[in-house]
Amino acid sequence: MAARRAIHQLLNKRLQSQLSGPHLLSPAVFKQTAEDVDSVGMKSLRMLALFGAGVSGVLCFATIASADEAEHGLACPSYPWPHKGILSSYDHASIRRGHQVYQQVCASCHSMSLISYRDLVGVAYTEDETKAMAAEIEVVDGPNDEGEMFTRPGKLSDRFPQPYANEQAARFANGGAYPPDLSLITKARHNGQNYVLLFSPAIVILLQVFRIRDGLHYNPYFPGGAIAMPKMLIDGALEYEDGTPATEAQMGKDVVSFLSWAAEPEMEERKLMGFKWIFVLSLALLQAAYYRRMKWSVLKSRKLIVDVIN
Repeated sequence: MAARRAIHQLLNKRLQSQLSGPHLLSPAVFKQTAEDVDSVGMKSLRMLALFGAGVSGVLCFATIASADEAEHGLACPSYPWPHKGILSSYDHASIRRGHQVYQQVCASCHSMSLISYRDLVGVAYTEDETKAMAAEIEVVDGPNDEGEMFTRPGKLSDRFPQPYANEQAARFANGGAYPPDLSLITKARHNGQNYVLLFSPAIVILLQVFRIRDGLHYNPYFPGGAIAMPKMLIDGALEYEDGTPATEAQMGKDVVSFLSWAAEPEMEERKLMGFKWIFVLSLALLQAAYYRRMKWSVLKSRKLIVDVIN
């Protein structure tokens, strides 16, 4: 309303200056000029309202984007994972390499409580290879006949060993930070696989530019931008069994493939079962359409004649 009054005052002053000149206006012309003033004022108000709505929308979107970035960290780009298709399967060679990266890099500080050695059979290793791998660990079992606990070599039914005895020991070894369980990490994080892929190299930027507390490292994809985990993946940190160059990007891709399989080991079977059910139901749909066409066409096409006279 204030803007409208200001516009009216400016136009009225200009109109009065024109009226005080040598040219006089008739009442009809004056009425038309007043209508023009009102129309110009309404157009100005509409433009001002549209501009305000646009600015409000931009500010609202920026607020939501900044809140989302503060909650989830910097937005991760999407990568074309080979197992994301409707009928696509895992890259089993990548899963095997990813398990090797997990054992040599991640197993010392992270746990996987939901995966057993039996799950690796037929996915990344043969049964004999998995048995030999499980036999390398010692598992506390018991009690025996004397009521005492004992240690034995691992077997296929055993789960992956835990790096720490309890949460307090894990926090003490990691500067107060509790390392998460990686069994479901790709499903427990926002934009799971892409997040873990960019999070695993722990991209480090000069601390002189970003002031970070001692003991923390900069990672823009982590909420807050500061993490306790240092840079774990380095070019040539290990040697793959199949001779694949162990670059930082290759190791990140392989370990994410392994963690994606660990979160959904039944994915391939689920997709295959879903395809079978869709195929069977499509056959049933064709049969139902044929039955409806042949059996009900006689009833649907007949005509009923009502003799109202007789």
